Amino acid sequence: MGTTIYSTGGTQAFIEERGIAVERVEDLTSYPSILGGRVKTLHPKVFGGILARRSHEGDQAQMSEFEIPYFDLVIVDLYPFEATVASGAPEQDIIEKIDIGGISLIRAAAKNFNDCWIISNMGQYEDALAVLQSDAGATLDVRRRYALEAFDESSHYDTAIHRYFAGDRLDLKMSNRKKQTLRYGENPHQNAAFFGNLEDALEQIHGKALSYNNLLDIDATVNLIREFEETTIAIIKHNNACGLATRASLAQAWDDALAGDPVSAFGGVIAANRTVDKATAEKMNALFFEVLIAPSYDDDALEILRSKKNRVLLILKDYEAPAFNVRTVLNGTLVQAKDALTESESDMETVTKLAPSEKQIADMIFAAKVCKHTKSNTIVLAKDGQLLASGTGQTSRVDALNQAVEKAGRFGFNLAGAAMASDAFFPFPDCVEIADNAGITCVIQPGGSIRDKESIAYCDKNGMTMVTTGIRHFKH
Repeated sequence: MGTTIYSTGGTQAFIEERGIAVERVEDLTSYPSILGGRVKTLHPKVFGGILARRSHEGDQAQMSEFEIPYFDLVIVDLYPFEATVASGAPEQDIIEKIDIGGISLIRAAAKNFNDCWIISNMGQYEDALAVLQSDAGATLDVRRRYALEAFDESSHYDTAIHRYFAGDRLDLKMSNRKKQTLRYGENPHQNAAFFGNLEDALEQIHGKALSYNNLLDIDATVNLIREFEETTIAIIKHNNACGLATRASLAQAWDDALAGDPVSAFGGVIAANRTVDKATAEKMNALFFEVLIAPSYDDDALEILRSKKNRVLLILKDYEAPAFNVRTVLNGTLVQAKDALTESESDMETVTKLAPSEKQIADMIFAAKVCKHTKSNTIVLAKDGQLLASGTGQTSRVDALNQAVEKAGRFGFNLAGAAMASDAFFPFPDCVEIADNAGITCVIQPGGSIRDKESIAYCDKNGMTMVTTGIRHFKH
């Protein structure tokens, strides 16, 4: 197209190898690339040519005086900093991938979008070529759009560098450049979008596009199912588990998870931590549900599950979850480290005269895992690797327990010998008394109330066992 091209180093050689004429930046600046390539383009004759305003008389005079060419187009592909970090490269290699000249070129050209066009990443090449070949060419509107994308490029790049140096420090610096527009938010009158690389975590193999509420429930389901190593199925509704069971086979796990609350399971989100087989798929197919997540599916299972065209089927990948939770509050943002603690037997301190049996310990650990992922105030009742019922999001712990007991009875569960988990301590002995009357024999709770002794005394008097963990799991 008759363009004079200036370039440096490896890019210059790459262009020349294809038989295209290219001017060396060193010939323009009269300075060689120095410091092992750290300094190549940082020179007034380069940045003057980019930043010069065509309509500014003073700029024009200086461009003429110093014999600086005007640059109309700047193309930059930044050093691959994020890819280098992800590769596990040593720090010195990572530091060398912090682009200085490239970022400066991007910002300079974007600042002067009135007279200069910036192409700041390889993903724009196809569109840029179409612009060049169009009758209108790179109009002011086009250049302004590319300037916006350029500042997004530089902002994201600096954010990646900041994250690397910040490490695990609690610090808010966010840049999610990939945007997926959603049908709507929690309600149809709310706009919504997902920012991030969803395909790094999930692969959608069937069904309609994911919604805002789908993604919230999927996140809750995935966080819960990741707590279990044994063959497990979880059913989530409105971010809370309404069914969960660990069994020898996936089909058995499905039957017992569904039994926990077959009413709420309607329209829910389901996760399995094993390959979904035909037998399980046949059982699942009898229920209307929104989303199913699993590490893989047998072919004959997929044939069954795809019978509903809108049903969403997802493959869960082994992705690294964010280390922090972020949410907007008032005129700012709350950031906290993710709740990464999960109780084990070593966290349990027996505070009653009666120590728990091995079975009770297993039931309490199971219940505590569910409790961690349930909205506060919550009480979770479980036995033999099955969620029997839970009371969720109540303003009173007594209300949460009464809700759970009533629900368990409604779905035909006998609570005799069941375990109870609470997300926070008991300020009064009322909850353990209600639990005892329902047949519950073991309790796991954080402890720490100044009136712990009252709950402990009730347990001792009535043959119950209680353990405290010192770990609270509020989930607001």
